[in-house]
Amino acid sequence: MTSKERVQKAARMQIPDRVPFMCQLSIGHYFLNSQVDNTDLWFTSRGYADALVEMAKKYHFDGILVNLPGRDPEYSDYVHKIETYEDKHRVFWKNGNYTDLPHDDNPHYYQEDGSRFFPTFQEIDPEELFYIEPWDLTDITYPYTWGFEDSPRSQGDFFPEYHLDTLQLVLKKAGDTLAVHSEVFSPWSQFMELLNYENALMGILDDPEKCKACLDRLTDGAITLARKQAKLEVDAVLISSAFAGGGLISKSHYEEFALPYERRLIQEFKQDFEIPIYTHTCGAIGDRLDLMLATGTDGIDTLDPPPIGTVELQDAVQQLKGKVFIKGNIDPVNTLLQESVDVIREDAERRLQIAKPGGGYILSTACSVAPHTPPDNIHTLYETVEEHGYY
Repeated sequence: MTSKERVQKAARMQIPDRVPFMCQLSIGHYFLNSQVDNTDLWFTSRGYADALVEMAKKYHFDGILVNLPGRDPEYSDYVHKIETYEDKHRVFWKNGNYTDLPHDDNPHYYQEDGSRFFPTFQEIDPEELFYIEPWDLTDITYPYTWGFEDSPRSQGDFFPEYHLDTLQLVLKKAGDTLAVHSEVFSPWSQFMELLNYENALMGILDDPEKCKACLDRLTDGAITLARKQAKLEVDAVLISSAFAGGGLISKSHYEEFALPYERRLIQEFKQDFEIPIYTHTCGAIGDRLDLMLATGTDGIDTLDPPPIGTVELQDAVQQLKGKVFIKGNIDPVNTLLQESVDVIREDAERRLQIAKPGGGYILSTACSVAPHTPPDNIHTLYETVEEHGYY
């Protein structure tokens, strides 16, 4: 059975030949371990595609999540100069702003004075929203523009032609061997990224109806992008809803501001496609697995265990088995980053014992693999699933 077939079966709650193994790596981990130059990796579609495939092969992943958009192939036309420091590259743009690329962390785009731009809640007009991509080359803009474009795009051609370039390159490189998953940001995540978290949380208290109008528009954009990705024949679409856990919003706020919009996104997507669509939510979600099921999702990703979250795998299996596929539950920091290979092996074995029976489980870290995680620790997960993951 190929890796692609293995992941496909698990995502449909069927029994493959063995439990699939598929982790998401942090950008910092790619920077530290990939052979691709960091500036090429971040600023070019081909660079990131090459890094995704390289690292999937290095770690024997059965699938790849493409979680950055394609890049403007003319981006270098906007570069003034690039300086290299001990801990980062700094790209100065012709407009006076700059991007810092740490050697081991996420890059960010800064105004000339060193600040990052976020609009205020008061100035947002819901009718001007469609989709927010926080990992565009220029981070957040409002009204939203891509990269260094001068004006917003209409809804009909909102996503630039290059937006799907990385995904298409990975699909071509993966062929029939590796599963390829795409990603869209949930309406709630987009809203949080647009206003920079604290202001978004204040917004749901100050003017909940305006927030809902924003979320409704952002749902339209997420549906449009998910459909575009599905037409390329990805194996699954991931809804990144990282900020919907209990560390940020209550269960009642989840039910009011996250669930309805993710449910509409999933329902409208499923009207046209049979591809699995699943949800990534970090942190404390043990109290809202029932609400996540109510969105109609096909799978739940991360399942952060204590202390980084609140999901005990045995409890999740009891609630979710046979209803959705599940992925994750290995602590990426306290276990994979910090523990010995013996402890990591034991930890992975235990999760296989709990979640493997009956299929529908993908072995993975709960959230992204930390930048400085030793590669041998990740190899230990593969060795464990090869030894104990076959049905």
